[in-house]
Amino acid sequence: MPRGDKSAYTGKQKRKAEHIEEGYEKRGVKKEEAERRAWATVNKESGGGKKSGSGRGRKTTNVASKRGGKLGGKASAARSAADRSRAAKKGAATRKRNAAKRSPAKSKRSPARKAAGKR
Repeated sequence: MPRGDKSAYTGKQKRKAEHIEEGYEKRGVKKEEAERRAWATVNKESGGGKKSGSGRGRKTTNVASKRGGKLGGKASAARSAADRSRAAKKGAATRKRNAAKRSPAKSKRSPARKAAGKR
């Protein structure tokens, strides 16, 4: 099985990875990085592919996710509204700054390369 092959994963695992990936992308993570993190999460929770014939089966659990969500929620609730707002504004400014850095770099191509691309 080649590296990155997802044939050993069940439909549910694939949907789960897709859902996790969308969440990361919504928060501003690049597509490739979001996909990598999503599959790492699925593997961590389910121990790899669950389709029959894909190796030793393990019990699926989402205890780590529940615990992380609970701890994260507790930490967020302990902070004041002003703190949360300040952090949100700072994050938005950073994402905006990074997006501005990334977008001009894509469009800058030398005239020679532009001409070569039209051929």
